[in-house]
Amino acid sequence: MATPKSSAPSAPLPPSFRRIRLILAREPGHPEGSAEDGYDLIAPLDDESRLDSALWKSHRDRFRFVRFKPGEDREVGHLLHRPGGSWAFHYDISGDDDDAAGFRFQNERFVVGEYVSIREDEKFHTYRVVAVGPV
Repeated sequence: MATPKSSAPSAPLPPSFRRIRLILAREPGHPEGSAEDGYDLIAPLDDESRLDSALWKSHRDRFRFVRFKPGEDREVGHLLHRPGGSWAFHYDISGDDDDAAGFRFQNERFVVGEYVSIREDEKFHTYRVVAVGPV
């Protein structure tokens, strides 16, 4: 299978790319949520504030994330658009396994105050979008 062309890392990003911060929402064990547990995403949003899958084809290496969690080192990876339209978090772009997956990310709007779910280690966690801004 041919690898899609990607933009050079030094090329400017299209203006629709955004820095998106997600923090853990309320859940058992975290009744107030946790600003210390979350994700920082770099990805473009379309006119409806959804992840732009069309730009993934030409800029896949620029769809990045950082996973942060108390007591653990930050982990860096790529946001992947999978067949069927779903999205996955992948810590090793060359491997075959996804490390986490967005639940219905293709339908989610990434605007401040919205909630999204991510499957990590076979368990779903809810995160709140707390910031969306230019890269």
